[in-house]
Amino acid sequence: MSWKTLDDMDLSGKAVLVRVDINVPLDDAGNVTDTTRIDRIVPTVKDIIDAGGRPVLLAHFGRPKGKKNPDMSLSRIQPALEKAFGVPVVFAENCVGGPAKMAVANQEDGTVVLLENTRFHAEETENDATFAASLAALGEVYVNDAFSAAHRAHASTEGVAKLLPSCAGRLMEAELKALESALASPVRPVTAVVGGAKVSTKLELLGNLIEKVDTLVIGGGMANTFLAAKGIDVGASLCEHDMAETAREIMEKAETTGCTILLPTDVVIAREFKAGADSETVAADACPADMMILDAGPETVDQITDAFAASATLIWNGPLGAFEIEPFDKATNAAAQKAAKLTSEGSLVSVAGGGDTVAALNQAGVADQFTYVSTAGGAFLEWMEGKTLPGVAALEE
Repeated sequence: MSWKTLDDMDLSGKAVLVRVDINVPLDDAGNVTDTTRIDRIVPTVKDIIDAGGRPVLLAHFGRPKGKKNPDMSLSRIQPALEKAFGVPVVFAENCVGGPAKMAVANQEDGTVVLLENTRFHAEETENDATFAASLAALGEVYVNDAFSAAHRAHASTEGVAKLLPSCAGRLMEAELKALESALASPVRPVTAVVGGAKVSTKLELLGNLIEKVDTLVIGGGMANTFLAAKGIDVGASLCEHDMAETAREIMEKAETTGCTILLPTDVVIAREFKAGADSETVAADACPADMMILDAGPETVDQITDAFAASATLIWNGPLGAFEIEPFDKATNAAAQKAAKLTSEGSLVSVAGGGDTVAALNQAGVADQFTYVSTAGGAFLEWMEGKTLPGVAALEE
């Protein structure tokens, strides 16, 4: 671990720039409908205040593309932040210039300053050096607590980190420790679950994992592509037939690295994709031409949960089937519940992430029972692909 944490920094009496991810959903009335991302930054903000520092929040909201947009103003998030932090949150109408300088200069101990959307300035996403310097001039210490934005080399994620004494916030620290324990230096055996619709979007991920894990479970529409690559007729299922050769190359590479790939041996099929559709379970090679594979079958689930039981570490990204509607959520739910049980018993370290994954684990009612569930989408995926994340690398420098 070559990056510093809040515990390594002297924060007393200092303005502390904190990059956070509060890109939360709002309803038509402007109310935050999911406070998860806000709740997760509370420990960092409270620890800074307790250490005598004055937190100044840097964040983006939506995709304003370098232009001011009232619908994407962070002022809309201010009430939810005050409620979560339990202290006054002062909003500044710009993240640089007069409004920002005045808000920071007048900030009282025990309060938080929220600067306006950094992406109202095109220079943010361009990682403009002058803009980064303007942000850095507002603080004396920089804290990155937005792992979900760490794969972007932006002014507020990378540029500022190079100009001020920098460290990871509590959320970033937890995220990095969890991912390090799962992929960089895991306790073996390691099993990875990779699901989702398309092989083409997860090629780099699969290529990296088969060199690092002992068992790779492939689910969802991706599994259909691998079955088809083995010459199995998958009927009317979602399948990237043009990726067959790539799938075969991945399976061949797995043999040389000693990674076991688990594909469905039985599947749940239906003629239509809708809730409550008539379905049946058949062998993976017995899908009729007019039917679709929409979930893994019970025999496959048993093989997956046996792999979990034989493992010490589990990494999960993507569902095993069309989990959004019944009855095609059974495999994902059953496997997730088994992973949660093994984690609760202390025999498995389980790390999961990615949008669909979080939704699937929440639906299965087990998200809080995994060792760590990352709310980061792209950053989690790029970490699993073995890529360097600019926001993390800047902290290490």
